[in-house]
Amino acid sequence: MASTDMAGVPRARVPLQIFEGEALSDIVIKFENVSKQYRLGAIGRTTFREEVQRLGARIRHEEDPTAKIGQVYPKGVLAEGGDSFWALRNIDLEVHRGERLGIIGRNGAGKSTLLKLLCRITAPTEGTISYNGRIASMLEVGTGFHPELTGRENIYLNGAILGMSQKETGSKIDRIIGFSECGPFIDTPVKRYSSGMYVKLAFSVAAFLDADIMIMDEVLAVGDAAFQKKCLQRMRELADEEQRTILYVSHILPTVSELCDRCIVLDQGRISYEGDAEDAIGHYLEHEIAAAPVIDYSKERYKKKPGRYAIRLMRAAFEGKDSTVFYDEEPVLLRLNYAYLEDFHDISLRWELRTADGRAVATSALERFDSGHAGEERSVLLKFRFPELMEGRYESVFTFYNRLPGGTSVNLEHAVGLSFEKKQLRLENLGWNAAKWGSIRLPAPEVEEIE
Repeated sequence: MASTDMAGVPRARVPLQIFEGEALSDIVIKFENVSKQYRLGAIGRTTFREEVQRLGARIRHEEDPTAKIGQVYPKGVLAEGGDSFWALRNIDLEVHRGERLGIIGRNGAGKSTLLKLLCRITAPTEGTISYNGRIASMLEVGTGFHPELTGRENIYLNGAILGMSQKETGSKIDRIIGFSECGPFIDTPVKRYSSGMYVKLAFSVAAFLDADIMIMDEVLAVGDAAFQKKCLQRMRELADEEQRTILYVSHILPTVSELCDRCIVLDQGRISYEGDAEDAIGHYLEHEIAAAPVIDYSKERYKKKPGRYAIRLMRAAFEGKDSTVFYDEEPVLLRLNYAYLEDFHDISLRWELRTADGRAVATSALERFDSGHAGEERSVLLKFRFPELMEGRYESVFTFYNRLPGGTSVNLEHAVGLSFEKKQLRLENLGWNAAKWGSIRLPAPEVEEIE
């Protein structure tokens, strides 16, 4: 058990209180009115004179005379005085033993700050944080590893940090190495590991050593798909069978939905939603993803990307639409404006449709429809029909490519495309559960014979 006072100074160890009649052992993490304030600007770049001016202004309760002018921050984020901001404000949160809690939100919403407070990397400006049990954290790739030590030595080091004896760690080391898939390199200094190997070993250490609380911050995004699946399965086992508590931060929303049973949404340092994981993801997507019927790519600063990019997409728009909502079998008229950066013949276009959380849904391709010379600009109007597409919000990706004789293709331009929403008004489609059954409803099969 550990807690900190309002100044961030560790208090004496005290037991958790019993909240609303629940058992003492059931609540393992509790945030009470927690706020965190950071000071803007770089440290150590002011003169002694400026520091004296700052101090004098604070004593006289005046505005900081050295504060920068013209900085704009969201309302309620910038603190009084203008030289600091609130990364977290008034966080009240309880996490129970064996719970898998997801934490989602935009970049800068305060997700990592919340976890750093819990891990005592930094202290809260206001409020109290209490927890009960050992914490194993993975806040970034390589957390807790010494680069000069081997993988095996780092396993023992992490065990010691958690308060385990060498014998206790040794009894689990074979399972850790086996799960990590780093056996051939376990006696190699980890500074020579790839980022993927770092993650595999670090996760294995956290998953098999005796920690009551596991904290994961975006680390699985580095690993390969097969290892991600294995990690998610292992975390479910730890929560269900060993009653470990898991806090999981990720922008990969399908993994949050698959792993977590409860989720909170952070917005500008505050909890904007708390509830079931699927409902929280829906809330986040509804409020954070704004769709427009047109994208002007020409305003973006263009940098030649690696590989062969012979075309630049200039503009994409839904023709004749003021909104991005399409009903039933309404056709989708898409106009694309693009420019040739070099001479090219027989270009093709691929429009990939995805759900709002990134899952692939469908793809429409148009092969070898245009040719052009460097400096020429084109405009093409395309008509799509998606009668099988069920209700929901969809993201898309535009890819111009060239089909080679052997069947392979080379991408010439790749850009995030327009978002849109499909709505069904016909009664026969109301019973479809798109979240569980998929976004495309295939035609019913023909009945050959019934005996």
